[in-house]
Amino acid sequence: MAGHSHSANIAHRKGAVDAKRGKLFSKLCRKIFVAARNGGGDPDMNLPLRYAIEKARSYSCPKDNIERSIKKATGELGAENYEEVTYEGYGPGGVAVLCEALTDNRNRTAGDLRKAFEVCGGNLGATGCVSYLFQFKGLLLVDAKTIAEDRLMELVLEAGGDDLQEIDGWYEVTCDPKVLEAVRKALEEQKVAIESAETTYIAATNVDLDVETAKRMIRLREILDENEDVQNVYANDNIPEEALSA
Repeated sequence: MAGHSHSANIAHRKGAVDAKRGKLFSKLCRKIFVAARNGGGDPDMNLPLRYAIEKARSYSCPKDNIERSIKKATGELGAENYEEVTYEGYGPGGVAVLCEALTDNRNRTAGDLRKAFEVCGGNLGATGCVSYLFQFKGLLLVDAKTIAEDRLMELVLEAGGDDLQEIDGWYEVTCDPKVLEAVRKALEEQKVAIESAETTYIAATNVDLDVETAKRMIRLREILDENEDVQNVYANDNIPEEALSA
């Protein structure tokens, strides 16, 4: 599984939902809360909120949880306060790692993440230490069985998208985040089924890991995923199949 394979990452996350459902719902609802707080509670007028709701629904997050998060953000229910923080560091083997977090206590989150990095042979770094290695992009996933690559490429370019590649049975369509919604609408108008549409960080280059180092990197990802404050983890690791099998 290459570090840049977002289709594989999504499949992995969905496969782990049952074991971590409560914690996952908490993360998804925090994202909804912040999006609604920043841009209002109407998903038709607030694209980040719309994307957050759709992502929550894709993991079967209960409707009541979603609505309660929006009401808290708009002041209809008790107040909560989360801030968005991006942490950067180096994982085992010099892998660049970005962690997007929503936290009500920066000191707690930073301490937890620092310990996670150190336990796995890495270190939490200063702001800007690895972010330059990533590009912020819009990303859409399309099942490769549903449309020919040439036809999809034609539609993507006409809509203002950048590129696409096929990985593990999925087309990963990339674009400037500003035109993500335009590309999405163009594909939907042509009856192209979209698995997901979101903004993400994509590494410019990847670091190849040996099996033992990859195991430590996988463990770091697992620890970070288990942290309720951490929303997304991006890394430029290239993990060999032997490590995944082990």
